[in-house]
Amino acid sequence: MKTAKWFLGVLASLLATHAAVPAELVPATYRLDYFHTGGQGAEIFAVDRLRLESLPWPGNPTSPADDGQLGVYRYEARDADGTLLQARGFASVFGEWVTTEEAQKSHRTFHESVRFPAPARPGLVSVKVFKRDAQQAFQPVWEVQVDTTDMFVDRTAAPLNELIAVEQHGAPRDKVDLLLIGDGYTAAECADKFRRDTVRMTAALFSKEPFARRRQDFNVWGLCPPAAESGISRPSTGIQRATPVGATYDAFGSERYILTFDNRALREVASRAPYEALVVLANGQTYGGGGIFGQYSTVAVDSAWADYLFVHEFGHHFAALADEYYTSPVAYAPAPDIVEPWEPNVTALLDKDQLKWRHLVARSTPVPTPWPKAKFEQFQRDIQARRKQIRAEQRPESDMDALFREEQAHATKMFSRERYRSAVGAFQGANYDAQAYYRPQLDCIMFTRDEVPFCRVCDAAIDRVIDSIAGGAARP
Repeated sequence: MKTAKWFLGVLASLLATHAAVPAELVPATYRLDYFHTGGQGAEIFAVDRLRLESLPWPGNPTSPADDGQLGVYRYEARDADGTLLQARGFASVFGEWVTTEEAQKSHRTFHESVRFPAPARPGLVSVKVFKRDAQQAFQPVWEVQVDTTDMFVDRTAAPLNELIAVEQHGAPRDKVDLLLIGDGYTAAECADKFRRDTVRMTAALFSKEPFARRRQDFNVWGLCPPAAESGISRPSTGIQRATPVGATYDAFGSERYILTFDNRALREVASRAPYEALVVLANGQTYGGGGIFGQYSTVAVDSAWADYLFVHEFGHHFAALADEYYTSPVAYAPAPDIVEPWEPNVTALLDKDQLKWRHLVARSTPVPTPWPKAKFEQFQRDIQARRKQIRAEQRPESDMDALFREEQAHATKMFSRERYRSAVGAFQGANYDAQAYYRPQLDCIMFTRDEVPFCRVCDAAIDRVIDSIAGGAARP
């Protein structure tokens, strides 16, 4: 058990890294926990609590807002004088659930949080949440005032776990702080395996551009609350685990989708580290992961495809990148209306002249851009049928890995012959839809498991998010 003295030492160290800013000028961190309820067209927000976290605000208060372009939702926190404390776009587990068939016939409640730095003068803070309407414009859906001086603000201490400095490049206020949280690790595994896993996953992320060239803009931290037994829940096979942050396979009925529905527990663990980005390392071998913009991503850390999964799912969480694949089964129902997606890397191509990445398209590249779509889909139908059979027969994970390697080799060979394999254009098939949406390039980490980088559009989108947090100060 770590002592209060140990934690005070960590706190002093973090304050010191705020680059010559006096400790008394570094604002505290507040977290508004709330319930998000809905279904069948209804949507209700309700306060759970205002929480004073243990560590100072990790961001730079002089840069409180992103560019306002990303997210299904957006929140703004302002002090009593109207000064902006924090504004960020985000997505949510609720926002994903309402796209499932279950949401059309039932109601559910999900727990969510938004964070902001303490106002210069303690007192009232107004938090307003916005949601995109049918035309993709943000409209206010909830506003609440909270009081940082209220006696009911939760100021209790969060559970202590050893904070691991995986990789450090400067003060939290000047960097993107990435926090890796282990789930389903026993105490012995936290002490050894988790540390190795953090190093391995960090290396996987920084092996890919643009993260490789922006490595100096990141700090990486690790926390591993110990679990009573090894592994996470996988309900489809009867496995149940009571883990510290509740990561589980089979989210929304999708066998490979790993999420946690215990946001309160997740945020309590995370409050012991500075972070803008958060990844749950799920201690499991079965292929799986997930990523929700502005919330967190997950990865089955012992999957043979863990390196790819970590980077792919982090793209969702960190830069709001959409899935560019469309042949794999997902939990979501088709959208009733086709509108231009807000995600930066997919388009409905409703107006070719206004293509959102048109500045990257050469004049010689046709839009839409030809590719062997029919042949690709024919092969994918066979792959998906065999994938379903492997799961139905509960065959070993090695069989699934072999299938994915076969799929990877086939796509690599097919795409290597294509005229527009390196071009930016508009390739039909993306965002879980074979017809309605288009992706920027033939291949990308967001499309296949091939050994390819992020496409140029995804690369630029990631750069913009890094700049909005770290300001590009450490760019070479």
